[in-house]
Amino acid sequence: MMSRVKSSKDLIDLYDAMDDQRKLSLSDFADFLYAQAEPVSKEVPQPDDIPRPEAETVVGAVKRLKATYHMVESMTVFSAASSLMTDHMVKGRDLVEVIDEMEALFEESYKKLLVENEQAADRIDE
Repeated sequence: MMSRVKSSKDLIDLYDAMDDQRKLSLSDFADFLYAQAEPVSKEVPQPDDIPRPEAETVVGAVKRLKATYHMVESMTVFSAASSLMTDHMVKGRDLVEVIDEMEALFEESYKKLLVENEQAADRIDE
């Protein structure tokens, strides 16, 4: 029987269920495996070209930006986007301004991902 590769969430759940000694053993083993392997550079896809509609809600903008920048998985980005959404819905902040900031936030996160990937590729070349 062949085991499947576990998702990072599955691995986190297993890790959280372990006592400190097993966590330490797992961390040591992960360090060992990492030291033996070549760094992995993932190819970062281009954002999808999803044009901004003329009339768009904040929720629609978040959905569009998540689809456009599908490679961005950072909770920090989604937390900041939620905060901007709240600013609009609760505090009455201007819709266009909030969506502009959301677009900048996602683009900045994408560029950061590209830089991190380039740095990983440089480590491979060393």
